[in-house]
Amino acid sequence: MAGNAIGLGNFWRFPYQLASNGGGAFMIPYFLALVLLGIPVMWVEWTTGRYGGKYGHGTIGPMFYLMARESVKPKTALIFGVIGGMLAFSVAALLSSYYYQIIGWSAAYTYYSLTGAYFGKDTVQFFLNYVADTKSVLLFWGLTMLFLGIAVGQGVSKGIERWVKVMMPVLYVFAILLVIRALTLGSPVKPEWSAVKGLEYIWKPDFQTLSENFFKISLAAAGQIFFTLSLGMGIIHNYASYLGPEDDVALSGLATVSLNEFAEVILGGSLAIPIAFAYMGPEAATKAGVGLAYMALPNVFMNMPGGQIFGAMWFLLLWFAGFTSAIATYNYLVAMLEEDIHLDRKIGTWAVFGFLFLLGLPVALDSTLAYLSELDMWVGSYFLVLLGLFDVIVAVWLFKPDNFWEELHKGAYMKVPGWYKPILVYIAPLFMLFLLGGNTWDYLKNGAFTVSEYYVTNVLGYDYTPEIVSLITRARIVILIILVLGALEAYMAIKKKYGEELAKNEVIIKV
Repeated sequence: MAGNAIGLGNFWRFPYQLASNGGGAFMIPYFLALVLLGIPVMWVEWTTGRYGGKYGHGTIGPMFYLMARESVKPKTALIFGVIGGMLAFSVAALLSSYYYQIIGWSAAYTYYSLTGAYFGKDTVQFFLNYVADTKSVLLFWGLTMLFLGIAVGQGVSKGIERWVKVMMPVLYVFAILLVIRALTLGSPVKPEWSAVKGLEYIWKPDFQTLSENFFKISLAAAGQIFFTLSLGMGIIHNYASYLGPEDDVALSGLATVSLNEFAEVILGGSLAIPIAFAYMGPEAATKAGVGLAYMALPNVFMNMPGGQIFGAMWFLLLWFAGFTSAIATYNYLVAMLEEDIHLDRKIGTWAVFGFLFLLGLPVALDSTLAYLSELDMWVGSYFLVLLGLFDVIVAVWLFKPDNFWEELHKGAYMKVPGWYKPILVYIAPLFMLFLLGGNTWDYLKNGAFTVSEYYVTNVLGYDYTPEIVSLITRARIVILIILVLGALEAYMAIKKKYGEELAKNEVIIKV
């Protein structure tokens, strides 16, 4: 579970979110979202997954159906099951289509760092040349997918756990070595530029910046919590479904959050920004945005003593982090085939490989990255929070708060404080409604739904050309197709096992 949570969100996404949202201003709503959203939704997803596992389910559609029927009739519960299954399938498939590409970039840059390929060159142009080089993109993305297929095809215990047990300790070792290097850089370029200044930027509360950009920063912080903890994706439910009915989920869920936050805040927060501050200065470091890892830091490594080794270590760290998370989305889709049509795991693994390859091909062939950006706008934050909201509606409200509280504590090694129950029942769903409302209003205001010129140029950051508009439109068509496929899959999965219940509209199967 920690391998699933600790990914590119910790070492790639967190630093640039920090940098572009005021550093210390970002950390205030970030920790608030962790307590009010991250921890509660993590417990909800662990509990839902284990409950569904009792009935032999590893995907969200049937899990939501089972929990919803505690309060509503099976035919109504089916609606919640279809919505949950649709969103989880869409997130697992669409996120994989571009997330695996970014892992491929990390593999490529590990090689380029060792060979010094970008040393002495314009690192921004080098990256743009790389994403335009279709053969290189396909090679490193394809290798990443091949290794993922091998790991998932070997099963959960013999494959996924074995790979993660090696990668996670190595990831932590690399991260700690890089943190030590970052904090001992001093001021290599200018006296006023230092790693310590970078840490100060992160940890000094900035209430003025927060008050001036409260909604934008709060949305970004909550979105980061969902992304980094892998919430609203269906994959925590899937992993938890392999637990026994009395296996602990309360302490395990909290331990997952703790390991992730140590990797993100302590290690991830002490790497990219402090190094960038020391070599590039505050202004350049805070404006690097999404390119901080792949465009800004290579410029640092080429000027750092031992830069080829530290650069390779940094990008291999990103590859390991991304890989251990990507296994989870891949496994969710394989579990779906195993459960729904009883397909052998090995055959299912390579069937999913083919599906994800076709889905990721438009991303790989788009050198502008507009297609990727559009997918991330909807999938990387909006869908995650939407599924998180349905998590709470179904697993807490429809399953009934007292039932959920009892289920959470079955076999638990810790007692969750009673004051956390109102957070789970009221505060978390209201917070998510607030976020979704604000996000939807922002999308309307910026013309996201109509693909306005303002949306393309100011939100996505591209020129308003027919090519870019076409790429955005294609991305949206793919999103709609995958949503429909997800809804159909969930409907058929539920009807297959609970058809008699649905026909009679009364609960028959009970464990």
